[in-house]
Amino acid sequence: MSRIRVYLVEDHTIVRQGLVALLETTDEFEVVGESGDGRAALDEIQACKPDILLCDLAVPGLSGLEIIRRLHEGPDPPRVIVLSMYHDHVWVQRALEAGASGYLVKGSGVRDLLEAVRAVAAGKQFLSPSAQRAASTEDLTPREREVLTLLAEGHTSKEIGGVLDISARTVEHHRARVMEKLGINDVAGLTRYAIRTGLVDLNLK
Repeated sequence: MSRIRVYLVEDHTIVRQGLVALLETTDEFEVVGESGDGRAALDEIQACKPDILLCDLAVPGLSGLEIIRRLHEGPDPPRVIVLSMYHDHVWVQRALEAGASGYLVKGSGVRDLLEAVRAVAAGKQFLSPSAQRAASTEDLTPREREVLTLLAEGHTSKEIGGVLDISARTVEHHRARVMEKLGINDVAGLTRYAIRTGLVDLNLK
């Protein structure tokens, strides 16, 4: 069986070399190229035609998102897995809309990396757990977003009910649904999430 051909775009040399070493621990993968510069990477990717592009979003020369977009304008683009420190829903959504098939948050385990490459090479989508939670924010209803925002601002269920003209019990129902969708089990976690994803502006508090 032929090996999965991977190209890496990551501007931190030690991280890039570590990824190469990890992928080369198994005969399943072949690293066909690597670069720390987005513009140079684009030319090389188009020339060597890898199966998988493992790409950071924040690289000099040309951003990861722009690399993905330009590759998808041409014929036979590689399948793309984003590897990024950004884990809020905006960046996950932008990457998927640009054409990425996978999203790994930096800090994911080796097992997640290998599973992601295998899955995406097989035509599937792969999101690491935190990326899944970020993407799931898009599934929140407008009312659930309102409740989440008010909770993160420190309001009680009764206060939120007064603001939204609903009962405290209905607020608690919405809160439970938000927790279920985001995979977060307490209000402190919801608050951190709302701050991280920009639903709450700390400068206004």
